[in-house]
Amino acid sequence: MKLADIAAALDARLEGDGSLEITRAVHPSEATGPGDLALAMDKDLLVLLPDSPARAAVVADGVPVPDTLQGWIVVKRPRYAMAGLLDLFEKPVHREPGVHPLAFVAPDAVLGEGVSVAPFAYIGPKAVLGDRVVVLPHAMVGADARVGDDTLIHPGARIGERVELGRRCIVHPNAAVGNDGFSFVTPEPGSVETAKATGKVGATNLLIRRVNSIGTVICGDEVEIGAGACIDRGTVTATRIGSGTKIDNQVQIGHNVEVGSNCMLCGQVGIAGSTKVGDRVVMAGKVGVADHITIGHDSVIAACSGVGTDVPPFSVYLGTPAIPKKRAFENFKYVGRLKRVFADVAELKSRLLSLEGRATLSVDPPPETDR
Repeated sequence: MKLADIAAALDARLEGDGSLEITRAVHPSEATGPGDLALAMDKDLLVLLPDSPARAAVVADGVPVPDTLQGWIVVKRPRYAMAGLLDLFEKPVHREPGVHPLAFVAPDAVLGEGVSVAPFAYIGPKAVLGDRVVVLPHAMVGADARVGDDTLIHPGARIGERVELGRRCIVHPNAAVGNDGFSFVTPEPGSVETAKATGKVGATNLLIRRVNSIGTVICGDEVEIGAGACIDRGTVTATRIGSGTKIDNQVQIGHNVEVGSNCMLCGQVGIAGSTKVGDRVVMAGKVGVADHITIGHDSVIAACSGVGTDVPPFSVYLGTPAIPKKRAFENFKYVGRLKRVFADVAELKSRLLSLEGRATLSVDPPPETDR
């Protein structure tokens, strides 16, 4: 691939010799020859270029380039350019054409053109796989499930019965889509219901009855589901994941949840049942979201937050319980000042006692703090 072709694919500015032949993209410290393209978009990596055997590089706009380079590509947004570069130099997973003899495909399953089903994969009755779908070893697609064109299902992933995946989805190893929801009920109001109503535990759960999940999960196009993530099917209707949403490893999405388009749910996020998440919402790692609440479009929830109330659109929330960023920072400042406040109060109390002729009485010391 020529350097000029790479620049054109990135819609970036080319400087120097665009005819240089590029064989791979590498960290500047790992370049071994003139066919390497050094990725030096971080300014701290520029110092490695003069001694690098690479003769071509990708750099950020506005930085000086050493004269050892023969050609270079200038990008305005390095991280976005990196995504395009990695697409150009992608190393696709190994796939064998057709259905391997050690795979099981139900006789009435429907497979599109160019499908690859690896050894020990399972395709259930009446399942439908679109064109160029790849199902890797030990993955399963349940009965009546539908998988859109160009979707990739990694080893060990489980696509449950009646689940629908859109086009160009990626399901990473050991993800489970279409599990039964965590839904149970007691014959009379139980401990949780009485605690919510009165603040006290007024009943015991002598019998816990399972509520079956007869709904499904419907994912839009270009949804990515991380390793070990779990998405529960709806109780009666469907749990829905909007197109373009990216779900990280070990994320739990409960039954009847609706997640909008182009959201990013980072590692260990947990969303309880029947919550509605708007479009383009970002939840950082370990965010917990209560059931039956609404999170507005374009909101950002900081890591380790516990969301228990509705979040308006375009909000930044953090903390446990999660509150708006401005309020949270005010609280942090107030807590940081408590040690000084306690000391001032103790001093004022001592002076007051002295004025009242009671200076010999003991004064309570300020409480110990970590600050």
